[in-house]
Amino acid sequence: MITREEITMLLDHPVYDGDGNKIGDAKHVFFDDMTGRPEWVSVKTGMLGSKESFIPIHDASLVEDHLEVPYDKDKVKGAPSVDIDAGGHLSASEEHRLYEYYDVNWDSVLSDDDPRADTSTGTGTAAAAGPAGLAGTAGTAGLAGTAGRGRTDRTGTPDDDAMTLSEERLRVGVERRETGRARLRKYVVTEEVQQTVPVRHEEVRLEREPITEANRGDALSGPEISEAEHEVTLYEEHAVVDTETVPVERVRLTTEEHVEDETVRGQVRKERIETEGTVDDVRRPGRDI
Repeated sequence: MITREEITMLLDHPVYDGDGNKIGDAKHVFFDDMTGRPEWVSVKTGMLGSKESFIPIHDASLVEDHLEVPYDKDKVKGAPSVDIDAGGHLSASEEHRLYEYYDVNWDSVLSDDDPRADTSTGTGTAAAAGPAGLAGTAGTAGLAGTAGRGRTDRTGTPDDDAMTLSEERLRVGVERRETGRARLRKYVVTEEVQQTVPVRHEEVRLEREPITEANRGDALSGPEISEAEHEVTLYEEHAVVDTETVPVERVRLTTEEHVEDETVRGQVRKERIETEGTVDDVRRPGRDI
């Protein structure tokens, strides 16, 4: 049987049937107001957890990090839907309907010293009043946990006359995730380059000079009448193209970090308390309601 101390390990943990099939995650646990024992566990079932099914917790067992119940998955998913009143309690009729659906005998979940058990007739007081009555009366099953918080409501202890109010706090962190990649790649392209360079060439030009006293000796040095020829070699320059490879610059990729403000929003729940009748609000030092 699940104890009160094991409730914190139960909430938001998986619930399996006897064949090892996961039914869902435990969301709420309901206590009996008379005995303070856990009575029911609610499990999110259906598509995307759209339905909350109730399972008797009397014969369930906590195995490592999950709860095992003696009912198969289809049985739990087919359980009748119930309504919870404003005080977080199951009504007598709703609890009767659930016990009948799971074929649970009310007397079997009561201990011998339970004041609701009638050992002489074999039927408990639930036969007349139902296993769940008004809040604070015998047999009422009270809400003991809230979805996603993994805690117990201390109002379920019969000897405690105080309530503990809790609230959720928004915890914001950051995560680092990849947004893209940059790659540095080198490739070769060919382009036309034009450059003008001067080139020279030689041409033949005929020059004539008259016979003078200065050149008369050279002119009369040969025979008077003869045949002769003279040859001149001409030259010209041509442009010659060659290439050489030279380094021009170095390129690398670096990253730089920019910081900007981002506003996040979330919803948190807080418990509030209301009273009936004439009540003076007395605050003790160090406590805040």
